[in-house]
Amino acid sequence: MDATRIGRQSREVNDLLLSVKGLVHVRALLEDRGASAAEIREHSDEIERLRARLADLVREGGGAYSAAA
Repeated sequence: MDATRIGRQSREVNDLLLSVKGLVHVRALLEDRGASAAEIREHSDEIERLRARLADLVREGGGAYSAAA
């Protein structure tokens, strides 16, 4: 795997992690403020979608992340 691809994947991983963290915090705020189950479910669904994408990226990278570290 070349350095450019590793760099691109690393940025995408970081972006996904930031997005997941943000969604988790927003979902907690929604729960605290009594949002509807549908709103909370939408956030949960998006969190799961991003987690799946994150897992795919890590699998695709194989040992590249440990080699880059």
